[in-house]
Amino acid sequence: MTGRFPIEDVSPVVACGRYPAKAVVGEPVPVSARAYREGHDALGCNVVWLGPDGAARPFTRMRPGEPGQDRWHATIRPDAVGTWRFAVEAFQDPYLTWQNAVTKKVAAGQGPAELANDLAEGGRVLTAALDLVEPADRERIRAALVALGDTDLDLPRRVGPALDLAALLWEHPVRELVTTGDEHQLWVDRPRALFSAWYEFFPRSEGAIPATVDAPARSGTFATAMERLPGVAAMGFDVLYLPPIHPIGRVNRKGRNNALTAGPDDVGSPWAIGAAEGGHDAIHPELGTPEDFRDFVAAAAEQGLEVAMDLALQCAPDHPWVTAHPEWFTTRADGSIAYAENPPKKYQDIYPLNFDNDPEGIRAEILRVVLHWVGEGIKIFRVDNPHTKPFDFWHWLIGEVKKVDPDVLFLAEAFTRPAIMHGLGKIGFTQSYTYFTWRTTAAEMREYCAELVAAADHMRPNFWPNTPDILHESLQHGGPPMFKIRAVLAALLSPSWGMYAGYELFEHVARPGAEEYLDNEKYELRPRDWAGAQEQGRSLAPFITTLNRVRRDNPALHRLRNLHFHEIDNPALLCWSKHDPDTGNTVIVVCSFDSRAVQWGNTTLDMPALGFDWHERFTVHDELTGTGYDWGQRNAVRLDPYLQPAHVLTVRRPTPPAVAEAPPPAAPDLTVEDVPADLSGGTAPTAPAAKDDARWTS
Repeated sequence: MTGRFPIEDVSPVVACGRYPAKAVVGEPVPVSARAYREGHDALGCNVVWLGPDGAARPFTRMRPGEPGQDRWHATIRPDAVGTWRFAVEAFQDPYLTWQNAVTKKVAAGQGPAELANDLAEGGRVLTAALDLVEPADRERIRAALVALGDTDLDLPRRVGPALDLAALLWEHPVRELVTTGDEHQLWVDRPRALFSAWYEFFPRSEGAIPATVDAPARSGTFATAMERLPGVAAMGFDVLYLPPIHPIGRVNRKGRNNALTAGPDDVGSPWAIGAAEGGHDAIHPELGTPEDFRDFVAAAAEQGLEVAMDLALQCAPDHPWVTAHPEWFTTRADGSIAYAENPPKKYQDIYPLNFDNDPEGIRAEILRVVLHWVGEGIKIFRVDNPHTKPFDFWHWLIGEVKKVDPDVLFLAEAFTRPAIMHGLGKIGFTQSYTYFTWRTTAAEMREYCAELVAAADHMRPNFWPNTPDILHESLQHGGPPMFKIRAVLAALLSPSWGMYAGYELFEHVARPGAEEYLDNEKYELRPRDWAGAQEQGRSLAPFITTLNRVRRDNPALHRLRNLHFHEIDNPALLCWSKHDPDTGNTVIVVCSFDSRAVQWGNTTLDMPALGFDWHERFTVHDELTGTGYDWGQRNAVRLDPYLQPAHVLTVRRPTPPAVAEAPPPAAPDLTVEDVPADLSGGTAPTAPAAKDDARWTS
């Protein structure tokens, strides 16, 4: 950038501008830059931005940040999907320069004669402003011009009308010596790219009949899986993710629990894609026909569910590509095709693609496959192991797909090194799986979420407490309370979250020595008695339903950048909030990480982050229990893992009284014995004798 004024360190900019930053329609996007000038004249900054249609939006004035840092800030709100362009401009602001000088000179006692040149300069600036403001505001400027030239008025009344134009001329500034910085890009997705609730199930398990001594196993179908759709929708999910639905290879098929040899009734892993019936563009015949799949997608849409498909770019040994395009795979020294390995793990039922052999041919075929499913109404793809394929391929593929349909979204399933996970977000992946599962203390979770918020311009997290591959030991041994705790954390820390079927039934038995399920559904049919579990009270579905309702009803929870942590004096507890300035909506959450013992804590809330002054008090409503509390900066909380492992509090802002009232008397300090149940969320226990009572002060 060259120009009259320096403009530096613009944000949001990803990888020095190599890739566009991310946003969604309607999301407040913070824009900032460092800009400064010589001397003492006033500098102004604004954002100029153009929509995907190439039309310019009204420029947005930037406000100065912390004094002395020369940092300027604004918020833009894109309103359409596609590529937006923006730049920061710096300019000389003659009105602010004039206002500052005249105010100081009048305060110093200088008279009209000494301010003659200033009065004339004010007239010049206001004359220039006449053409910049709306017609309805021009009379105010004309009146100020008349007052500036009226020698019969005293000095305060001559300059007063012009000084009163500060707010108007902030919005419609006179700009001189305008310097435009470099242009940057912002890719804007539909809102579901940021805010979504995912549910994963295997269609073949829904309505399946396991093998018996008298009859072979019978797979579920799209028709039987439709019966599960109302239950998923009733829990408040909006994305239904299906593992691969394609034909499954028979060569080297895996048996139950990843056994190397499959039995006659073993159905194989859906990720071993391809057989004589077809490959990535085909449907497993036991699930149904293409028409059955379309009916399933339509039925899901009627329930408010959008179907997401798995995109796993790998092949079973009997995939049609293996015969038609052996050059797309890696040939070993003995002439055999290399199967997938992640030593010591071996995946004999899968051949990975080699993108360095005929890259153009592979690219063309995969693009064809993806667009085939887009044509079938699929707009979301969960991508299996994207970190094992070339980054330039993904950048190309995502870009080509979005040229056809910009609403298509891609979730990266990559549990790998941080730089790679962030890199996948930068090159175009819409959302990313994260390390959420392995952050099991309040301190770890706080630190990790702060990292994700800092990366919001390029990486959107999707928190999953479980997947078919991952059953963390906290769920294996934490009991039902831990299932509630992890659901609260996933659903209310991140605007996007998901869970794999069986979570609501507290499934927790792991394969010995592994972090995955015993009798894993990846290798066998696993029908579940959903209705029976609900009737017997063995289901977490009502709790999940409440969490998703709270998410849906509170706009503050639809964002990532507004996540703010508050202090609490117990390391087993985490306190955070989300505040939406547009609606005033605020949610405060206090969650325990302990699934076995009652935990007490005392909050120290950052009141300005909630939209309050430090001394104010307010009412909160607990969405999990329906209880209301009076809260302020410091509050005692009691969380019982079995009764209530978290407070999920929506803030009810007080209505200002019509007549000023005397302030209430100051509340006395209370020890834990004095705390009533309606303040703490439970019955106040007796403070342990070994504790210093001051620690438990309300």
